[in-house]
Amino acid sequence: MQPLFTQSLKVETLNFTIDNLPPHLHGITLVQLSDLHFDGERLSEKILNQAIEITNQAAADFIVITGDFVTDDPQPIYELVHHLKQLKARSGIYGILGNHDLYRRDSQQIIIDALANIHIQILWNEIVYPVGSELALVGLADFWSPAYKQSSEVMDQLPADLPRIVLAHNPDCAESLQKWRVDLQLSGHSHGGQIIIPGIVNISAFCAYLYRILPKKIKYRIPVLAACYRVMKHWEWVKGLHHIGKNRLYVNRGLGTYFPGRLFCPPEVTIITLNASDCDSPSPR
Repeated sequence: MQPLFTQSLKVETLNFTIDNLPPHLHGITLVQLSDLHFDGERLSEKILNQAIEITNQAAADFIVITGDFVTDDPQPIYELVHHLKQLKARSGIYGILGNHDLYRRDSQQIIIDALANIHIQILWNEIVYPVGSELALVGLADFWSPAYKQSSEVMDQLPADLPRIVLAHNPDCAESLQKWRVDLQLSGHSHGGQIIIPGIVNISAFCAYLYRILPKKIKYRIPVLAACYRVMKHWEWVKGLHHIGKNRLYVNRGLGTYFPGRLFCPPEVTIITLNASDCDSPSPR
């Protein structure tokens, strides 16, 4: 079902200081895209093309896409790659899969293969080093998949003093990831809640709360309450930057939009600059 109303794309520009990041990596940039839900209904070509143009203008060192390329049927990935092949980054484009990318038994491989054809590498409990061995990029399996149990084995491979960025589709991963150093976890999944009444309430988080407290005979009659409740546990992490213990989590509001639409929660492209702790300002690259 198509959204009744949408909002214009917004660019979020962030700077993060990373301990032990070597001076020659000071000022590197990356762009995060998330939750495209490309299915002919939930993401307009206008928003998608704007996001690609903004991403390319950022001239990032690398690009990350944090899951939910499609909604349920994986077939739209073949049309999506015709758009995504326009993306450009000096040190590559990396992604992870979200829960919707695993909807069918064959979805995972179809999506991985289609993206590989345009040189977008999907990380499934894997570590890569886009800009050299002194900064790790970790891509985890989706939180709801059985393979997420292996994430501890992946994180244990990293030396404690090595800077790392962790891609994890569901923000709830931040709870279990507190066992390890995570300089920056990049997530999506929540769409920012989509409908926000500023200073009052995030409607999706409120629906999840009602599902927890209402009697069964009432809440079961309102399907949207259960839907919001199932999306995530930690609705306090629904969007933006959060400090989880010693770790940092940033939740992108995504590009795709579910019915009924977005209100005070625009779709997002995130441009991130990483700084070394002993340098004052980003260096030109």
